[in-house]
Amino acid sequence: MQKLLLFAAPSGSGKTTIVRRLLGVFPTLAFSVSATTRSPRANEQHGRDYYFLDKEAFLQKIESGDFVEWEEVYPGVFYGTLRQEVERLWHEKKDVIFDVDVQGALRIKAAYPAQSLAIFVKPPSMEVLAARLKSRQTESTESLETRLGKAAEELLFQNKFDYVLVNDELDIAVEEAKQLVHDWLYPG
Repeated sequence: MQKLLLFAAPSGSGKTTIVRRLLGVFPTLAFSVSATTRSPRANEQHGRDYYFLDKEAFLQKIESGDFVEWEEVYPGVFYGTLRQEVERLWHEKKDVIFDVDVQGALRIKAAYPAQSLAIFVKPPSMEVLAARLKSRQTESTESLETRLGKAAEELLFQNKFDYVLVNDELDIAVEEAKQLVHDWLYPG
């Protein structure tokens, strides 16, 4: 049975970095590329980091039932997991690792409870999270405030996850994540 690893966290918590490091360690893992309506950042590529869709195309895929899960994460900004992406990776006999928002992880977990390990990556504090987001230099004052407000809401859901991983020191968090993933993929 193929397994699913769901990593969710407030934006800026380090989940994407942790997921990328895990992909370099476990050859059976494959990354589930999410779809979004937001604009790509300078270093992002369509099909590698996200499937970048315009809002009309995204809404059409919702209507067609093409998503395992989707969410309007910020006003007018949608994210989701395309069903064909999961099926493609399973067809390749891969265990799928997700870098998704909190609600998306919980929806995937509900759809595949026996196959999913849901890990919430938590920043050590809201102050540290704010500093990390500022250091990206990708946020306006308004978008920073929106992300921090969303983070406070998302932290309320951490107890619904199988494991809460505090990312205070990245290397320590990565080692802890490696152990969790190893134990999930290779029990006993």
